[in-house]
Amino acid sequence: MRDDLCRSAIEAIGETPLVELARITPNRDGRILAKLENLNPGYSKKDRIARQIIEDAEAAKTLQLGQTVVELTSGNTGTGLAIVCGIRGYPFVAVMSRGNSQERAQMMAALGAEVVLVDQLPGSVPGQVSGGDLEQVEQETQRIVEARHAFRADQFRLEGNFRAHYLHTGPEILRQSKNQIQAFCDFAGTGGTFGGCAAAFKEVNPQIQCYVVEPEGAAVLAGCPAHHPHHRIQGGGYSMPDLKFVKPELVDGYLQMSDDEAIKATRRLAKEEGIFAGFSSGANLAAALQLLEGPQRGKTIAIIICDSGLKYLTTDLWA
Repeated sequence: MRDDLCRSAIEAIGETPLVELARITPNRDGRILAKLENLNPGYSKKDRIARQIIEDAEAAKTLQLGQTVVELTSGNTGTGLAIVCGIRGYPFVAVMSRGNSQERAQMMAALGAEVVLVDQLPGSVPGQVSGGDLEQVEQETQRIVEARHAFRADQFRLEGNFRAHYLHTGPEILRQSKNQIQAFCDFAGTGGTFGGCAAAFKEVNPQIQCYVVEPEGAAVLAGCPAHHPHHRIQGGGYSMPDLKFVKPELVDGYLQMSDDEAIKATRRLAKEEGIFAGFSSGANLAAALQLLEGPQRGKTIAIIICDSGLKYLTTDLWA
């Protein structure tokens, strides 16, 4: 943990605590260690990639002083970019599906972002953003980038997404756990957290088993057909079969979690561990519990607490 003065909130990003979920696993054969990324300034792991992408672009001179930054977001990357761009002096436009929770849009706007909300496809349900909905957001994002000659902070393609977790999140987990983790599982959105952490882990110990977590019925990375694209686990599971940062050599297995499993586990995190998180964090916990019942029995598993439950107060997660 830091013990020096931060010159801005940007420097408060990262070095989040790693907490053992001892109350959820008191009688299980194994341990779960949770990285509390909900304690970043923007309440999510995406603060890390926002900082890395902007700093990488500044170093490469692909982002000019005062240039507008634009990115599509489910809300978390946009929040991180709103913080980083606001402090560094770049106007920021966040483009988001109306299917994501309204708290996210409100938070980005409060942080100074211009928020553009894109309607979902006919038949889509608020709170259930599909790959088709995301494609609508992508088209609007591209239009705005061209119209404003903006820098695209492309979290699906720019290496800063991978690098943030390869250089920082993964090594922090290894250091905080004293290199004791034996497995890792993570819900795939862009795949940057999984890819970066898995690469960092396997460099130190190739025997660490790394699992991709996807929504049940939308597990396309595992090679399954997407018959349930309108799942409720926000921030990922977009039925995109080719994620740049999820490299096959880093994947030791795939896990599928249902909406109900993710919601139940998220509520357990709050009630039993005092960790107020969102849907994808619950999916990660549910996946880790499944691993402890099976191939990783007796092992120590690391998971990411991706974001804060404060971003879902108007959803049925806390109904």
